[in-house]
Amino acid sequence: MTRIKRGYTARRRRTKLRLFASSFRGAHSRLTRTMTQQRIRALVSAHRDRGRRKRDFRRLWITRINAAIHEMGVFYSYNRFVHNLYKKQLLLNRKILAQIALLNRNCLYTISNEIKK
Repeated sequence: MTRIKRGYTARRRRTKLRLFASSFRGAHSRLTRTMTQQRIRALVSAHRDRGRRKRDFRRLWITRINAAIHEMGVFYSYNRFVHNLYKKQLLLNRKILAQIALLNRNCLYTISNEIKK
């Protein structure tokens, strides 16, 4: 009987895995079993932290808006400011409001005056 060579499917899969894990340290970039474990762990962390990053940025924007409001003495608190924004149907999201608070305080002041009317 002639010699039968194995297919290249497994080798291709491991090569792909090695490319993914090439920046890991120690055995995590050398041994196949630990590479697969670390790959799973890395992807789980990436998935979890995508949601966490959204939360963190929202917290940062809220803090910036609140600081600008308190510094200018415009309104009582952040939540009253946002509540009155929605009542007046001035639909500005927190990211835009935070950028306005950082870059153009006068514009934030005019927005708050629009709310007061």
